[in-house]
Amino acid sequence: MNSALESRLNRLQQRLLVVGALALALSAGWAVANPTQFFRSYLLAYVFWVGFPLGCLALLMLHHLAGGYWGFVIRRSLEAGTRTFWLMAVLFIPILVGMKRLFAWTHPEALSDPLWQQKHFYLNTPFFIGRAIVYFLSWIVVAYFLNKWSSEQDKQTGGPALPGRFQALSGAGLVIYGLTITYASVDWVMSLEKAFFSTIYGMIFMVAPALAALAFVVLVARLLAEYKPLSAVVEDSHFQDLGNLLLTFDMLWAYLAFSQFLIIWAGNLQDEIPWYMSRGRGAWGVVALLLILFYWATPFVLLLNRPIKRHMRVLAGVAIGLMVMSLVDICWMVVPAYQPASIHVHPMDLLILVGIGALWVSRFVAELKKRPLLPLHDARFVEAPFGLKEAETEAS
Repeated sequence: MNSALESRLNRLQQRLLVVGALALALSAGWAVANPTQFFRSYLLAYVFWVGFPLGCLALLMLHHLAGGYWGFVIRRSLEAGTRTFWLMAVLFIPILVGMKRLFAWTHPEALSDPLWQQKHFYLNTPFFIGRAIVYFLSWIVVAYFLNKWSSEQDKQTGGPALPGRFQALSGAGLVIYGLTITYASVDWVMSLEKAFFSTIYGMIFMVAPALAALAFVVLVARLLAEYKPLSAVVEDSHFQDLGNLLLTFDMLWAYLAFSQFLIIWAGNLQDEIPWYMSRGRGAWGVVALLLILFYWATPFVLLLNRPIKRHMRVLAGVAIGLMVMSLVDICWMVVPAYQPASIHVHPMDLLILVGIGALWVSRFVAELKKRPLLPLHDARFVEAPFGLKEAETEAS
């Protein structure tokens, strides 16, 4: 890593760390006066930011399985993102502390409700905590081995069996990812409302983090492309491929979201319809319309345009828009459970969102600096059309 880039990343990391610590310290002080709002704001911010390391893990495994030159310019960013799971595990502790203020099924009176009684075997505090431990252990272990073997590949100590290991673990890891994120989405979000149930819910939460993480690493790639060694490797075709992936995940999210709505609308079940009624009326209805327009329709039209995908700055702008709308989507999923009739943005919503986000990005930058910005001694990279030996040497 060249000195100019390293100096810039050091300053960014330090500033973000200070901002994140101050924001969370202020919100923690505010929590004394309004603990319920604190935990609700915290859950919203946490669900949004935990999607980034999850999405990085999914994309990294997808790259190891499917290959493709698109992955080489973002592989280090994806690996850095997966090495932040331990931070997200620590930041999950306040949700455990505030469970009684977040989840109605933790209240003693919930046992007198027939619907909560039916779900009590699954939704109880010890089992909830145990499942969370399993989720984080699964993600951390898979990420650990993918990063460990990547380091061995850089040092040429892993031998020729490494590509097979990457593929084998990624295949199993994607199954683990699908199962754990499905149950986590049920635990952390769907259980906020006792009557709603959807078999597509977990699939939406599989795709949405991947879309947000891909948008994030596209933005990172755009910033790093100004510096060596990426400047010697990155071409317009890479961003075109990344733009195609953004389009694919955006279309998949829209397909799943519409499928869930269509099934529930066709079923017309009294228990499930209120979930959409509260999110389709008044101010929340406007948010739903914004999601249709700016989380699907606008990116869909823009990403069909080849010149836009090949223009790094324009594609980075689209990526920023997708990250913003990803946050809006999480708000639309989470907040109506507490505010079904109106939208009220509390200052703590923004404060905690900035706090967790600044800490996560600061940790991401710290992890990104630890490894060369390009994968070393990867045969697929060396043999790629853009695989310049001098670029690999610069990366080392």
